[in-house]
Amino acid sequence: MRYEEFHRWSLEDPEGFWAEQAKAIHWHVPPQRILDDDNPPFRKWFAGGETNLCHNAVDRHLAERGDQLALVAISSETGVTREITYRELHREVNVFAASLVELGVGRGDRVVIYMPNIAEAVFAMLACARIGAIHSVVFGGFAAHNLALRIDDAEPALLVCADAGMRGGKVIPYKPLVDAALAEAASPPPRVLVVDRGLDPGMARVEGRDIDYAPLRERHLGSEVPVAWLESNEPSYLLYTSGTTGKPKGVQRDVGGHAVALALSMWAIYDIRPGQVMFSTSDVGWAVGHSYNVYGPLIAGATSILYEGLPTSPDPGVWWRICETYGVRTMFSSPTAVRVLKKQDEAWLKRYDLSKFQWLFLAGEPLDEPTARWITDGLGKTVIDNYWQTETGWPVLCLMPGVELKPVKFGSPGLPAPGYRLRVINEVTGEDAPAGEKGVLVIEPPMPPGCLTTVWRNDARFLASYFGHFKDLLYSSLDWAIRDADGYTFILGRTDDVINVAGHRLGTREIEEAVASHPAVAEAAVVGVQDDLKGQVPIVFATLKAAGSDPADAATGMLRSVVDQLGAVARPSRVYVVGALPKTRSGKLLRRSLQALAEARDPGDLSTLDDPAALDEVKRALARGSDA
Repeated sequence: MRYEEFHRWSLEDPEGFWAEQAKAIHWHVPPQRILDDDNPPFRKWFAGGETNLCHNAVDRHLAERGDQLALVAISSETGVTREITYRELHREVNVFAASLVELGVGRGDRVVIYMPNIAEAVFAMLACARIGAIHSVVFGGFAAHNLALRIDDAEPALLVCADAGMRGGKVIPYKPLVDAALAEAASPPPRVLVVDRGLDPGMARVEGRDIDYAPLRERHLGSEVPVAWLESNEPSYLLYTSGTTGKPKGVQRDVGGHAVALALSMWAIYDIRPGQVMFSTSDVGWAVGHSYNVYGPLIAGATSILYEGLPTSPDPGVWWRICETYGVRTMFSSPTAVRVLKKQDEAWLKRYDLSKFQWLFLAGEPLDEPTARWITDGLGKTVIDNYWQTETGWPVLCLMPGVELKPVKFGSPGLPAPGYRLRVINEVTGEDAPAGEKGVLVIEPPMPPGCLTTVWRNDARFLASYFGHFKDLLYSSLDWAIRDADGYTFILGRTDDVINVAGHRLGTREIEEAVASHPAVAEAAVVGVQDDLKGQVPIVFATLKAAGSDPADAATGMLRSVVDQLGAVARPSRVYVVGALPKTRSGKLLRRSLQALAEARDPGDLSTLDDPAALDEVKRALARGSDA
């Protein structure tokens, strides 16, 4: 079947299309209704059906591929590789599930997981899915404050963490961050389950709260925990994403729709069938990590590679050596990672046998044409951009080699994935933008399976954040886009105050609040500017409370505040201390003008500017250079 026919089928007969795709997973109770769209934009896929993500990812493969590798967890930091078959994965997940049950976790309870890319993170996720608990994995690079915000929103019954992770040979203690987060949180869980890797010998333990996993594991070896059969639309997990208000949004994913969408994407988009090998370099704390490190490959009966480490350590060939060793067919990484490799000797790309390697998919931020050409030429393989969001859980725009490989157009993530009815519309009129004209990328409801069902405990925010921008309940991606005459879409960047730093979405409001918490700061504005390596980076413009304060000391303190509250991932690349910030006469900060000036562009219409001298202040600061 050709791409056009496949996609048209998904739009013209969505119930027939998705009923067919639903056959790819196991249903304990078949769906009673494929699509319940009676309350738009809320919709329910496979209503009345009962299934379980863990059963589909693990148990149902035991008979045919119990001795096949399911997960290979590789750490170039510790030098440890763990090869885990489906049978061994089943055992470890049952042990972890039994441990959760002993600690009082049950169906519907939330479990926050704060761990690096290690096998136990996967065990914990699957164990939650097995017993019907709702996991919320938090990226290990986030600081205590960010973790506390997520804890208070999820109100977990348990937090699971590792003693530490490693990056670039440096141990990063996790437990002190957990302790600080729980001290700050209003709703801390009563128990913390600690996976001790032996990386932090001095790790402190809180008597009566902290439980070591190793003795629990020994006690539950051989345990068999029954699967909890969940109605298709019950929540499977929460994944928090930055918003414009400073408070993260808990993206809520369902069970059945998520499983079906991932099963389809594995063969149709990523061209992976049972027994083949997929290597996603994402962290388990991100949406890609959930979908394509854990659930997607395992639902497909494939082998998943989980990697802890840098793309350049112990050498720039480490990823390609893994691909040769395990016969990787499809790899999923980010443009930022490729730009890091681009600084290394290109010979590393050709040192290993990549005869089984077919596809390199890249996502997380826009893929620039020079980077795409460099890695395509260097590997001699097809490189495919794809575009999606935490909210969608799987690609919105892509090419589909499993169905029909359309031509690659550098700079574009391609064409709509099945089930997505996409438009590029004028921001003001809401009308469709002509080919080649900039507009906002929107999705006509109903959203396909796999996309978020709501914001956790906040339907009003779900409606306002995603469906409140245009009429007809259109889902706004909040991304600018252009569609060409062939239907290919090109993503141009965000329409709101969220920036994309090496694939990590950060709200400028969050960073502003962290900067403003420094006692020397009177006011701050944070904007995202283009960066050759990371795509975008945050920079700060700030005024100080006291005249004569040392700008360098204040700027250093601002950076420390951001890292302490949000983590190193949010650290601004530059800080400019100025005498005044440009505002409109109504007091609104001119952030877009600040961004334009920082990128040496025209600042645009300044007719509403209250004080021209403030703009001159900014220009002088940019010419002078960063204060930190």
